[in-house]
Amino acid sequence: MRRRSFSIGVLASLGLAGCASSERYRGPAVTSVVVNKAARKMYLLHDENILREYVVDLGFAPDGAKRIEGDGKTPEGTYWIDRRNPNSRYHLSIGISYPNAADRAKAHALGKSPGGDIFIHGEPNNAEFRQRAARVEDWTAGCIAVKNHEMEEIYAMVQNGTLITIRP
Repeated sequence: MRRRSFSIGVLASLGLAGCASSERYRGPAVTSVVVNKAARKMYLLHDENILREYVVDLGFAPDGAKRIEGDGKTPEGTYWIDRRNPNSRYHLSIGISYPNAADRAKAHALGKSPGGDIFIHGEPNNAEFRQRAARVEDWTAGCIAVKNHEMEEIYAMVQNGTLITIRP
């Protein structure tokens, strides 16, 4: 009986996770994500081929690499997509593995925290915050933001374990 309850719970959880994005992606696997901060562009790639391209908003102080918590910068470097949040304060989100060991060491050398919780996400769920985001370029605290319909596509296409490179 216990095994049956566990199996039913697992199946229910998988079913709910599939509902987080209404789209199913059946194309080539996304093998990497590249963000070009200066161009405000994000690319989903399969090997060397661009599958999708998006215009992005970044942290509120986008120039330079993220060094410490609260600096408003979007990180620069190579990371991994490491988690998913269908219940985000924003319309879906996928996590980036910032900070890595080098990021932590740099911040600690300054006597500071490197911060964390860097995501690719959609627009805010809160109407007031959504209106502000629509008026301001680079409105996040250090994340990478796209339109909600784009986030649904990204959420369906990009899997945990995908390499992400964020360039200046």
